Amino acid sequence: MKKLAILGCTGSIGVNVLEVIALHPEKFQVVALAGGKNVTRMEEQIQRFSPKLASVMDADSAKLLEAAAPRKTTRVLSGLEGLKAVAGHPEVEMVVCALSGSVGLIPTLAAVQARKNLALANKEALVMAGELLVRETQERGLRIYPIDSEHSAIFQALAGHRQEDVRRIILTASGGPFLQTPLAELAKVTPQQALIHPQWRMGKKVTIDSASLMNKGLEVIEAHWLFNVPPSQIEVRIHPQSIIHSMVEYIDGSIIAQMAIPDMRGPIAYALSYPERLESKLPPLDLLEIGPLTFQRVDPERFPALGLAYRALEVGGTMPAVLNAANEVAVEAFLQGRLGFRQMARLIGEIMDHHQSAPVRSLDEVLRAHAWATQEAQDRIARGYP
Repeated sequence: MKKLAILGCTGSIGVNVLEVIALHPEKFQVVALAGGKNVTRMEEQIQRFSPKLASVMDADSAKLLEAAAPRKTTRVLSGLEGLKAVAGHPEVEMVVCALSGSVGLIPTLAAVQARKNLALANKEALVMAGELLVRETQERGLRIYPIDSEHSAIFQALAGHRQEDVRRIILTASGGPFLQTPLAELAKVTPQQALIHPQWRMGKKVTIDSASLMNKGLEVIEAHWLFNVPPSQIEVRIHPQSIIHSMVEYIDGSIIAQMAIPDMRGPIAYALSYPERLESKLPPLDLLEIGPLTFQRVDPERFPALGLAYRALEVGGTMPAVLNAANEVAVEAFLQGRLGFRQMARLIGEIMDHHQSAPVRSLDEVLRAHAWATQEAQDRIARGYP
């Protein structure tokens, strides 16, 4: 029985992780959980899975949870120290990193330093500090199992093949809600429109990133670190049906694609159980029913965020951390109505222009670059960007 800790248990990925675990109670034990401020959901999860440790975002939420927790055997913590305690719990074998945003970096690194294998859905950790995280993982003989559907697809398509035989990786993207929207109208789209994703049901931040295609840009950076492939060998194609989750092309011209219905429980189950495959309760993929599968190139004018991500990866060092920080601020400002949809990429690009990238030798260097970009973005918006 594999003993698990889940960072981000109250978010959409975390809830799906616990659904998979509940289907296979003979294979998994939940030892520790970390969530946000949703105390009611945490109560329900503690009742159902009886973890030894639970952590919430702040002290007030912790007091509420302690007062209401149905299982008094569950220790309750809060804040960053709580996240790190969950990530490093001595009984845990694998940590599921499902936190959204840059907050996931420190506990993810703490899990590795505590010698835990990772099931990773928090792409920002690899975007901000991929070199550092991969190095620390390899030094300890640990593995990172991807949960993102695209990276799970690549992971599966690479299985049994030699790294030197890979010609390119092809990440697929649905194109989001504005794929067919006239360019002139993109400046006027609202957060409510951007949050209606045509295929996936996700948290607000990742849904906005999917609409701008920044999500795919972050995945390009993540793929570079996960699979040791240079950016020149990573391509993105629009695939509106979201049935082929990604592909790997080999030097002999063969392309291996992974196909499945768009449901996160599939890649979650594979990450948790690798190399075993678990029986799924998901509906089968009916190729006759889904109809034609189509692909198209990414329009750089419609989706400038993707180009920014490639640029950050090419520059390297602290630049991806700056990209990520500026994007987090921009997305939040867009959701608050303080920044237009098209302004997000422009703001991010300007902040990157003003950053002198430095090598990543430590976590502190990453955090300093992230803090600088966060403050720079916030200041520009506060002054009434542009």
